[in-house]
Amino acid sequence: MQDYKLYKYEYAKDILETEINIILKEFERNNGYLPVEHVKSRLKTETSINNKLLKKGLNQKDEQSLKNISDIVGIRIVVSFISDVYDLVSEIYKSKNIKIKEKKDYILNPKDTGYTSYHLKVEVPLHLNGKKEYIPAEIQIRTVAMDFWASLDHKIRYKFPEHVPKEVEKEIKNYAEDIRKLDRRMYELNKMINKYNKKL
Repeated sequence: MQDYKLYKYEYAKDILETEINIILKEFERNNGYLPVEHVKSRLKTETSINNKLLKKGLNQKDEQSLKNISDIVGIRIVVSFISDVYDLVSEIYKSKNIKIKEKKDYILNPKDTGYTSYHLKVEVPLHLNGKKEYIPAEIQIRTVAMDFWASLDHKIRYKFPEHVPKEVEKEIKNYAEDIRKLDRRMYELNKMINKYNKKL
């Protein structure tokens, strides 16, 4: 695969970043606060894309094969509380410039590994040479606690390229449950704080 084939995805990343930035600014303007800790965006490397195409049994030299990968463009939004995740999902659904294709709520239904997050598979409209084209992308929204666990989980699994030992796997899952409990407690604390703020 050649570099020039990815330019559309670079454009789509720019468009998605701009749209998310507008959504967040409007959220802050309408609600008086911004729940976001940080936002990260990335474009998959050619090596990562080629490996994924190979895994899917797709032609690495065919540009059309890229459309079978939904996360070449990715944005991760890290927020304070679980409620913030769903509030932002609701705002993203209202956008006229992001087409939602699929949602995966790993907060309500965690992966077997213990991973939790909210994923949106979307399409971003791109206008080039008088033509409109939709480029696939993925948005992940998670709390600080979820992001902390996911980061450590990735580093731990990287140390075991073949397979993660069962005792390590068990501990990772236990920590994931601890993280979920912490998130729920923080959510309840936030509700309590908001209740007192309304009295002021």
